[in-house]
Amino acid sequence: MPEPFAVKDCTLITISTGRHARNLRELSMHLQDVHIGAVYQHFWGGRMQASFDEPEFQNDFAGWVRHAIHDDELSERLGILDPTNFPDLEALRTEILNLIDERLSTVQHISWAQADQPFSFNRSQIVIYDTRVRIARPEDFCRHASEFATGTVFYHFIDARRRPPIGEDDFRAWLSEWGASYYGLRVRLAEIDPYFKSLTELKERLVEVFNEYLPAVNKRKNARHTR
Repeated sequence: MPEPFAVKDCTLITISTGRHARNLRELSMHLQDVHIGAVYQHFWGGRMQASFDEPEFQNDFAGWVRHAIHDDELSERLGILDPTNFPDLEALRTEILNLIDERLSTVQHISWAQADQPFSFNRSQIVIYDTRVRIARPEDFCRHASEFATGTVFYHFIDARRRPPIGEDDFRAWLSEWGASYYGLRVRLAEIDPYFKSLTELKERLVEVFNEYLPAVNKRKNARHTR
């Protein structure tokens, strides 16, 4: 039998890289070799920051290009980037650079246009906490999921994709150890896009999927046992 699922919580500590861009060309220059953690921070870090407003853009690059450079076209192209569609952060970095360089090559005057405020490259350090909560069986997720902290959702459903198995969240990785009975649930979890939802919305969706799928598994198991 698989080990119980160890529920963790986390927080992100923002660390300055000391790099700043004052125009689009400088943004491209720094982005080429800045710590890869900066790409992660500027796409995912905002999820862990308390906000009462719906963000206009999900990543900081698109927001800065819109409000500091005033380039609506490039901000829209950057704004629709979904990091989950890329195999790793380096591939995402390359795509951002390609979009910026393409824009620089077609609109010459924007290369050195000074921003209203500089873009500050930050990276993040994750700090992990053990909640001491253990989930013994998949069916127990129904009872625990509604009590997950947003940091738990971030750590297990978003940050986990950087850890082996690459691209898979901790819930699916753990469920895979329980065999084919939970294949359908793993498929349902894989269909949830973590990027264009807030952590609160992600938590609600996870609870919904667990509650919809797991009782059905229990019912099928009980039916087999009563035959």
